[in-house]
Amino acid sequence: MTRPSAPMREPTYFILAALQDEPLHGYAIVKRAQELSDGRVRLTTGTLYAALDRLNGEEMVRVAEETVVNGRARRTYELTERGLSALHEEAARLIAAARVVRDRSVRSTAATVRTAPA
Repeated sequence: MTRPSAPMREPTYFILAALQDEPLHGYAIVKRAQELSDGRVRLTTGTLYAALDRLNGEEMVRVAEETVVNGRARRTYELTERGLSALHEEAARLIAAARVVRDRSVRSTAATVRTAPA
């Protein structure tokens, strides 16, 4: 039996989610992660690039393109198959966790309705 991986930190989840549709450069990843998380995830430059370096080392993202803009290197990152798989695994874990609460809420609401005085 394979052991499930540890839960993903929220910034990591939204960095991978930001790259799900297309390769993006750093600033675009920051903006897309913030948008996808309804503003909960606000990545600083240091946090973003530390995470991208780690994710690159884990082969979840890779540099798709590197160009020089105004004398500065601009890297565009893309999601790898491994990264997409990890993102889907984490999404399934979150859905299962939410289901526990939702299903209990439905049962307790139904029990309250059945036992409420007429």
